[in-house]
Amino acid sequence: MRQLVAIGLVWFGCALAWMILGSTLVVRSGEASSELTQEVHALWGPPMVQRPPRAELVREGEPAQASAPKPEPDKAQAAQPALARLAASDLVVKLQLEHRKKGLQWFPTYGIDFRATYRFDNPGRAARLDIAFPLQDEHALYDGFRVRRADGSSVDAVIQGGVAKWSEEIRAGGSLSYEVAYRSRGTSSWRYEPTAGTGRVERFALRMDTDFSEVDFLPSSLSPTTHASTATGWQGQWRFDTLVANAPVGIDLPQRLNPGPVASRITFFAPVGLLFFFFVVGLLAAAQKRSIHALNYFFFGCAFFAFHLLFAYLVDHVSLAAAFVLAAIVSLALIVSYARWFVGWKFALREIGISQLIYLVLFSFTFFFAGFTGLSIAVGAVLTLFVMMQMTGRARLGQEEPEAQQLTSCPTPYRCARDLTAGPQLEAITESR
Repeated sequence: MRQLVAIGLVWFGCALAWMILGSTLVVRSGEASSELTQEVHALWGPPMVQRPPRAELVREGEPAQASAPKPEPDKAQAAQPALARLAASDLVVKLQLEHRKKGLQWFPTYGIDFRATYRFDNPGRAARLDIAFPLQDEHALYDGFRVRRADGSSVDAVIQGGVAKWSEEIRAGGSLSYEVAYRSRGTSSWRYEPTAGTGRVERFALRMDTDFSEVDFLPSSLSPTTHASTATGWQGQWRFDTLVANAPVGIDLPQRLNPGPVASRITFFAPVGLLFFFFVVGLLAAAQKRSIHALNYFFFGCAFFAFHLLFAYLVDHVSLAAAFVLAAIVSLALIVSYARWFVGWKFALREIGISQLIYLVLFSFTFFFAGFTGLSIAVGAVLTLFVMMQMTGRARLGQEEPEAQQLTSCPTPYRCARDLTAGPQLEAITESR
């Protein structure tokens, strides 16, 4: 009983050390705060959201809304500028992915080439078309921003308060088309809201080309009309004749496996792996009549902790896979080279080494595959239970073989007496004579 209590205290102390190390990793990886995310947004731009332009038709005798005096109730509609109809939208978007590391996290940053052609119709008499194209004004960068007419001539747009504005006369019953283009960059996701401000859009077409094939659509977003993989990545197209919806078009960029979150999850799981290891090694040692002291279990726990400690700080300097392999080799070498002094090389390599490989290395490796960790651990636990039950089921734990059964296998008591060397057994045979 004292041995079990001592091993339990060893396990509890190791679990406490892992909780401290895991909490440190959470803070270092930026999961406890948004500082890293804010820094990346300041450097490479936030998730981009693009909205369509908004245009107003201002006719002679109808002042703009900002300068209009308060109208009479029966003339309220006549005094306001009319909203121009966005008759068609044709967009081409190209995304180039580049993962960037900040602290212990990878962030999916991207460059974007945006080009859109918008057509506005004027169903009434001649008017002035005032157009406002929204831009992001927080940590946003627009390179090569330009506005052109259908004939290719440039339009002088004034950018104020995160909005590009320009005006042009439009004839009665006529239409005007403009091409808006720019290059920018962002992080994590890109979104376009085709019906922002109107709730309806006509003749909408958007083609998106990416240099990556792992595309994940934003929650509650519009799925593409057609999509397919290409030689360089992925292409999707959204086409609608008339769209009445408030859902956006957008994608989430593929996330790279982050060293910090992976290391913290592996560290928090470590007490479970150590518990399995102590359980299996203890049963195997008892089955083979080998004595392992509580102090030995303490050093086993320290060697387990060495794996997570090395892994947590190696990921700052080498790749995730290299850090995992190096930490695993060091931890295995520590335990096997230590255990061979009191259980021998064979038991140290086979029973202890393989147990550590399963419950430390392989269990930790399952965290590299999102969604399969729980299943892998459950299967491993059931298999462990089955193997231990089969190994211990044959043994008569706590029972000694009766002496009478030992003597019945002897042809004569005299021959058994000659074969036995133990004093008490020899005395028992002599008394039976």
